[in-house]
Amino acid sequence: MIEPFDLTQINLSLARQIKYEVAVLPIGAIESHNLHLPYGQDFLHTTEIARRCVQRAWQETEKVLLLPGIPYGVDCNLMDFPLVMHVRQSTLDAMIRDLVSSLLHHGIKKIVLFNGHGGNDFKPLIRQLQCEQNVHLFLINWWQVGVDHYDEIFNQPDDHAGEMETSVALYLFPQLVEQQKAATGQRRPFRFEALNQGWVYTSRRFVQLNDHSAVGDPSAASAQKGKRYVELVCQRLSQFLIELAKSEVDPDFPFVK
Repeated sequence: MIEPFDLTQINLSLARQIKYEVAVLPIGAIESHNLHLPYGQDFLHTTEIARRCVQRAWQETEKVLLLPGIPYGVDCNLMDFPLVMHVRQSTLDAMIRDLVSSLLHHGIKKIVLFNGHGGNDFKPLIRQLQCEQNVHLFLINWWQVGVDHYDEIFNQPDDHAGEMETSVALYLFPQLVEQQKAATGQRRPFRFEALNQGWVYTSRRFVQLNDHSAVGDPSAASAQKGKRYVELVCQRLSQFLIELAKSEVDPDFPFVK
């Protein structure tokens, strides 16, 4: 059966009938994640979680459209590991600019960038596009949506390929997880305390952190934890999409009148 919220499945007959209000674009990355998780981790969990959220929102509104995801992300700092795929931020921005123009041409002014990779940075693009065009762009870094409940679910913080990401993978695609191969995720600290505390930022070359492209201990991961976190995220995000789809684009949007 055709899922009318999925752009890859609808046909011209449906496209002429349905008035979509919101378009959701998943964006991931193809990169190494410790020794036990698939290279497609960011792309796989981002597209699946986006699909679940859009499906729930569609059932309530019949106005939300899921676009095919962009698999590649900004990964220049992981290129020391084999077969990591890197595209420049400017390349991603150029593609999104063209897609936004296409959506605007078809009357869709509310667009959600559903990001699943920490190396992607779309805030400057959103600011610029909203100054140039009559469009409303919203950025979701999905893994951050349930951060206020993180400590209730997980034992250890997760930066890259640790407990949270492994738990989500064990829930969504366990057949691709080889947990017995997982390394510790321990990393070398910075020599400067300001960097360790986080109030000074620099880009990290991952090969200098450890030999397995990970920051975070995956040993306590479980599918049950992944399910709890995904369900929390999906509940919140689907509700946002429902509200967004039902909200009129007037001169005050997105602010309260």
